[in-house]
Amino acid sequence: MKFRFARHTNDLVRLKTFYTNILGFELLGSFENHDNYNGIFIGKPNLDWHLEFTQSNEKTNHNFDEDDLLVFYPETIQEYEHLISKIIFEDIPFATSKNPYWNENGKMILDPDGYRIIISNLKIK
Repeated sequence: MKFRFARHTNDLVRLKTFYTNILGFELLGSFENHDNYNGIFIGKPNLDWHLEFTQSNEKTNHNFDEDDLLVFYPETIQEYEHLISKIIFEDIPFATSKNPYWNENGKMILDPDGYRIIISNLKIK
């Protein structure tokens, strides 16, 4: 089974920059004016999942809950430290998670839409 997390945004360019330049994912594909939607697919090649972000003339009003999270698990301590250093360098503030578990087991930031992202420090080799 493959997995796609899809979300509408008001600023496709900012999300693309954030997920590729800050978090290190790759642009896997894109489309323009497909039934009045533009979109991008972001992830890592050869994996069975990716993120899809779409934008149209219809504006979205995000209502994310504090427990709505994307959690990413770096595979090595070097990858984790590189991500954290990049976040600090880009002056992206860390946030406190409502769930204390994530405050102990990762770092939380917000993407340009305000969606919560956890960079987990669990299971790192």
